[in-house]
Amino acid sequence: MKIAIDARLYGLENTGIGRYTMGLIRGLAQIDKKNSYFILLREKYFRSLNLPANWQKVKAKFRHYSFAEQYKLPKLLKDLRVDLTHFVHFNVPVTYKDPFVVTIHDLLMHRQKGLAATTLPAPIYFLKRMGYKHVFKAAVNNSTKIVVPSKAVKEEIEKYYKMPEEKVVVTYEGVDALPVPGGDKKILEKFKLTSGEYFIYTGNAYPHKNLDRAIEAMLLLNQRSDKKYEFVVVCARNVFVQRLEKTISRLKAEGFVKNLGFVPDSELGTLYKNSVAFVYPTLSEGFGLPGLEAILSGTLPIVSDIPVLKETYKDNAVYFNPYDFSSIEKAMEEVLSMDADTRTNFISKAQEFAKGYSWDKMAQETLRVYEDCARLR
Repeated sequence: MKIAIDARLYGLENTGIGRYTMGLIRGLAQIDKKNSYFILLREKYFRSLNLPANWQKVKAKFRHYSFAEQYKLPKLLKDLRVDLTHFVHFNVPVTYKDPFVVTIHDLLMHRQKGLAATTLPAPIYFLKRMGYKHVFKAAVNNSTKIVVPSKAVKEEIEKYYKMPEEKVVVTYEGVDALPVPGGDKKILEKFKLTSGEYFIYTGNAYPHKNLDRAIEAMLLLNQRSDKKYEFVVVCARNVFVQRLEKTISRLKAEGFVKNLGFVPDSELGTLYKNSVAFVYPTLSEGFGLPGLEAILSGTLPIVSDIPVLKETYKDNAVYFNPYDFSSIEKAMEEVLSMDADTRTNFISKAQEFAKGYSWDKMAQETLRVYEDCARLR
């Protein structure tokens, strides 16, 4: 079978989808020597990525969500004469009718509406939203199979689009342990942090991440505690971070909220390890990878009590009501009150659990999806 993978979003700069694409390709390259693969890449990774002999790299320079994507990508795939294409995101050209698999990571934008969720002027936002809904619906309806990262997303898709249950396949994502080298003190000094005196959040500052309530929780915690704790945010700067900074100023929380900007994986593991806990106040996710990375690095996760995170972490996290900042604060107090043995045992158990998530396993399950598509033909 000749399989194309649209990997234009390959790379850590593309956050969760980038990690997913990297893990999928690495896993498939290790386990499948039988099928032929064409991997569509941007210039950066076309040059640097090394793959087995049954893989061929193809340059695909056109931007996501562009007109070029809509008319050039189908032509490129047609010229390759593949049997199946895997689109790792919903942005499938609406005119593409050959067999394909699409990965739907979440349905966030189905629920996240309004100008607070965008940086665009109103007319452009509403025009783009119409385009999003049209492209998304075409991707779901025209696909042979849909891959999702959790049962929660599967249920949402089936609810919105009314399709046979067997069309949507859950393949849990994997997780890589971040490096946690020696020399913690040097890294902590670089960021002016003290071990055990800060909580940490990593990700972006989009409205659904609910960071405002986490900051209010920190404010309440520091009002009630003799010891003062910091809330460390690891988030690349953008307009949503600027909005968050206005919230920090409004709440007069500048003294205990610290945005470190982008932090490389080589240092992030140490920041996780030395935190009181990883705080995940999100209102919506497709899977919940950052919490698993935090666990493997050696810290506790305190997270939103929402179905997808309950599915991902089971009983290996402390849960709170994400709509109530006092509930978040109580979860913070709970982890602070743990004795050393209880904390160590909790983290050890959670680490064993997190090791069950594997990119190789996800790749094996995805390969079975490809094979099912071939049988359906």
